[in-house]
Amino acid sequence: MIEEDERNHPIRDSQQDAVAARRLPDTPQTRAPAYRLAFTDQEFLLRDELRPVRLQLELLKPQMIMDARGIRSTIVLFGGARIPAPELRETARTPVLAELSRYYEEARKFARLMTERSLESYGAENVICTGGGPGVMEAGNLGAHEAGGTSIGLSIVLPHEQAPNEYVTPDLCFNFHYFAVRKMHFLMRAKAVTIFPGGFGTLDEMFEALTLIQTGRMRRVPFILFGTEFWQKIINWEALADAGTISAEDLDLVSFVETAEEAVAIIDNWEEPCP
Repeated sequence: MIEEDERNHPIRDSQQDAVAARRLPDTPQTRAPAYRLAFTDQEFLLRDELRPVRLQLELLKPQMIMDARGIRSTIVLFGGARIPAPELRETARTPVLAELSRYYEEARKFARLMTERSLESYGAENVICTGGGPGVMEAGNLGAHEAGGTSIGLSIVLPHEQAPNEYVTPDLCFNFHYFAVRKMHFLMRAKAVTIFPGGFGTLDEMFEALTLIQTGRMRRVPFILFGTEFWQKIINWEALADAGTISAEDLDLVSFVETAEEAVAIIDNWEEPCP
């Protein structure tokens, strides 16, 4: 049964009972873990046996919040956390990272352009969605912020502390434990996927999304890689087709660009292929 406001339904809701349970007399019985309400018992919720419940909660919470905000489609930005802003290129770990800093600016510009489109739908369509961290992710959220719109940040708990970047819209800043659920939220509303230079995490996200599209588990959308030289050096795409491990037509799933304007043009001219 769906709980409703007490004014509309005679059954007390869970919030009321959670408050009432905290007011009980302090006795050995009320202090015992067994007596805690299951949905307020963190120790219980964190047990291994409750993993299916936690997976469901991580799926539901962002889903319900984004639905309440009326968000229908997103533009996904994947890319490296280590790519610096151009003004910080001198602090880059390697000369290559310093050179790749130009894609920080392209991500920022692309996000700004797409957010201007998003504002035409009052923030319902083309909402920028990043991993919420530094580097290219920060650039995407910054561009959306500069355009006066909202953006989503899908953070994840990592062994080293990493707070969300300051440009994610606070009400759309989520945190995950499960990589799998986070990936679902990246792609569930994706109207386009953009990939900027990055490392293992970016490669993982890129190939997961490509595999879903290739196998028909996800509808085909513009799949745009920024940095032709970088991606063709990192991955020998033609060798995969030549070896027969992918089909030659699978190469058409990917587009390569250098600038924000090129990426916007691909999205604007996109016609979804017939199944």
